[in-house]
Amino acid sequence: MTDFLDDIRTSYDTVAVSYAELVVDGADWESEAFDLLAKLVAGSGRTVLDVGCGPGRTTGLLAERGLRVTGIDLSPGMIEVARRDHPDLDFRVGSMTALDVAGGSAAGVVSWWSIIHLPRDVVPQAFAEFYRVLAPGGVLLLGFHVGSESSHKTSGYGGHPMNIHVHRWTAPALTELAVAAGFAPYLATEIPHDRLLFQK
Repeated sequence: MTDFLDDIRTSYDTVAVSYAELVVDGADWESEAFDLLAKLVAGSGRTVLDVGCGPGRTTGLLAERGLRVTGIDLSPGMIEVARRDHPDLDFRVGSMTALDVAGGSAAGVVSWWSIIHLPRDVVPQAFAEFYRVLAPGGVLLLGFHVGSESSHKTSGYGGHPMNIHVHRWTAPALTELAVAAGFAPYLATEIPHDRLLFQK
């Protein structure tokens, strides 16, 4: 495992319990985005992958919409909390840079503020994996921090030590990478500028 993945995993193992306690509420815009995803993949019979699922909050919201969903996270600590809080759902430890998922098998991929810790030059690798696992017509729903700067996060979620970088992105920059990976932008006024939707 490369050093940056090790740092992400260790940091989120450290904060897993407190993260689940502190990050509990969603918002109307989040519901609208998930509703649109559910509408687009309805009837496919295929799984939606919540990649970078953390303690399973978003995985649970997706499941509430009748989706068959699997949560995947790099942090075993996060997956342990997710399984504790959502025992009826499927969670697995894994990396978005090398998903242990068959090609063409998923109806959707949700990456909800989870690419932000990847080095910028690694994000195309994640996009290539998202494209690989999606079935034709499958959709990628992406959330991210807007901007162009990067910062080093040394503590968080109750003051626990962390060692991760947070990279902000512009919508045009991410769209360029997604198109290079093979995706087509999905134009929908329901998706604001810090959430992007693409289709294979």
